[in-house]
Amino acid sequence: MSVTRSSKAWIGFLATRVLGMSVDAATIGAAYLAAFILRFDFAEPSWGWRNVALSYMTVCVVHLASLLACGCYRLSWRRTGGRELPRYVAAMAVACAVLTAMRYFLPDVALSYIRPPYSITVMSFFLGTVGIIATRVAWRVYWTSRRREEALLERDENTFDNTVAARFLAGRAVMVTGAGGTIGSELVRQAAAAGAAKILMVERCENALYEIDREMRSRKVASECKPLMVDINDRDKMDALFAAEAPSVVLHAAAYKHVPMVELNPAEGWRNNTDATRQLAELSAAHGVERFVMISTDKAVNPVSVMGKTKLAAEHAMMELNSPGATSFCAVRFGNVFGSSGSVVPLFREQIARGGPLTITHPDMKRYFMTVQEAVSLVLQAASRSERAIYTLDMGAPVRILDLAENMISQAGYRPYVDIPIVFTGVRRGEKLFEEIDVSEKSAFKTDMAKIYITRGWNDGCKISQDTPLTSGRSA
Repeated sequence: MSVTRSSKAWIGFLATRVLGMSVDAATIGAAYLAAFILRFDFAEPSWGWRNVALSYMTVCVVHLASLLACGCYRLSWRRTGGRELPRYVAAMAVACAVLTAMRYFLPDVALSYIRPPYSITVMSFFLGTVGIIATRVAWRVYWTSRRREEALLERDENTFDNTVAARFLAGRAVMVTGAGGTIGSELVRQAAAAGAAKILMVERCENALYEIDREMRSRKVASECKPLMVDINDRDKMDALFAAEAPSVVLHAAAYKHVPMVELNPAEGWRNNTDATRQLAELSAAHGVERFVMISTDKAVNPVSVMGKTKLAAEHAMMELNSPGATSFCAVRFGNVFGSSGSVVPLFREQIARGGPLTITHPDMKRYFMTVQEAVSLVLQAASRSERAIYTLDMGAPVRILDLAENMISQAGYRPYVDIPIVFTGVRRGEKLFEEIDVSEKSAFKTDMAKIYITRGWNDGCKISQDTPLTSGRSA
């Protein structure tokens, strides 16, 4: 099912084109005046400034008509690049040729209020071409600087003072699982920036591990960064790794996170998300790790998907290991992270690059989003705190996926529903229309850090075990 363009969108489209033509008219006028000033050395021409102003009307109409005829107003200013520049130059050249012809066939100086002299026409061509292209390039630069994914959040990005967290990690041995992923790799960078003595980069994907290792080597960080191609499900290897390296902090980012894939492979989802987390937590306790932080998800709140159930079970398995004086376990619940591998933002960018369509499961689908910086800051804050709890970030109001798609199409310089279609494919198995992050007083404690909350009663309600059916429902 596709969506047609609204009348409001059409009005916006036409308004931007009228505004563009108005800017071009002003640019051409400035170039025309500059040509006269340069040609006559700031002196008034013999036929007077009034006739110059009258002739500008002809010059402006000719130029706008040329730009329109050459299709320049079908081009988006935000996408101005090398392929578009010849068209602008050609349009300005056509205008120059028309004005030159007018001067040739109307040579009488008395008609100077209709057509400009040869020299002014040529000078206006060069100045006007530069001006027309410069305004578009400037607009593209402006929009490029605004094309941060955070602008799509529809809220201000949360910023945190990570000084305390940095002091906590300084001089310690830190293990990061899933170190080659979007969050894991940023945790490695931040741990190195904090001055961790040793960073154990645990990752089973060879290429992902190679990339983060290459980056850390090229940056020549002071921390000892060890690339360890190990599967966290291999208990014997992980046990030997803990014994040999003695990490004091574990940041557990490794997991399967794609709802459709885990729906199709529930047993593997359980093994990698739940069993591996329980095993990693048990090894951490056995080897005297001081602080263990698990990265969880908002899909663990009243889960209907297999992935959400495996993460909730992992939270329970880990939190039940908490006991006074031993390893301190905690978890952080994330929303969708902008730009993370496999998330909707890179998918939409890929679909836009192909010319569409953008695929959305349901027009009312909403999700909570956070930036990579917010996600990593939440993990670092949790690592440095003392509570044995599940932390949640106040991510504001959820973002409607349809709005996100429209905004991304517009930011790319295209018109939603005109240049790039949007198609609804239907809600998939295991998906909910709305996730259920709740940071109200009835559901969470507010910490002394703004926007960071502790979930109340994490162990309330039904316990999930490996024997719990992992079939999922579909939200109505």
